[in-house]
Amino acid sequence: MKRRVLFLCTGNSARSVLAEATLRAWAGNRFEVFSAGSQPTGTVNPHALAQLAAEGMSTAGLRSKSWDEFAVEGAAPMDLVITVCDAAAAESCPVVFGDFLRAHWGLPDPAGVEGDEAAKEAFLQAHRIVKARLMALLALPADVWEDRAILKEALDRIGFVEPDDEAAVHG
Repeated sequence: MKRRVLFLCTGNSARSVLAEATLRAWAGNRFEVFSAGSQPTGTVNPHALAQLAAEGMSTAGLRSKSWDEFAVEGAAPMDLVITVCDAAAAESCPVVFGDFLRAHWGLPDPAGVEGDEAAKEAFLQAHRIVKARLMALLALPADVWEDRAILKEALDRIGFVEPDDEAAVHG
């Protein structure tokens, strides 16, 4: 069964786009992947596109869009909505309603970093975190998906995975 996953943030220009493109690249036919924002910027951050391209991931079709596209009547339902905004930095995370599982995988916004080299480094680090968490997601055993409570607990734990934890995820 193909699961529908939405990565949700405020601007939908950086973190959620990195997550969308990466999971799409890695997931094969397991997931249908989207991203959106509560207040979309209207453009994908060029550093996000450059980071994805540097990793050989497709950027085709990526765009900054509103959560509203997925909340209209008749829209295909999501199975999982993951917010990636940084509540620790007092960034307001979108509030969404629906019959889907929710998880929060907060990480700092690389789009807020000033200076070209500093921004490149911030996007590299954000993508490292996203990739570590997505590896943990993809490593979940199939039976975990059958129990919402166990799945929710696993998804919440993944929200704290850092790149240095990768060995622990697979070991």
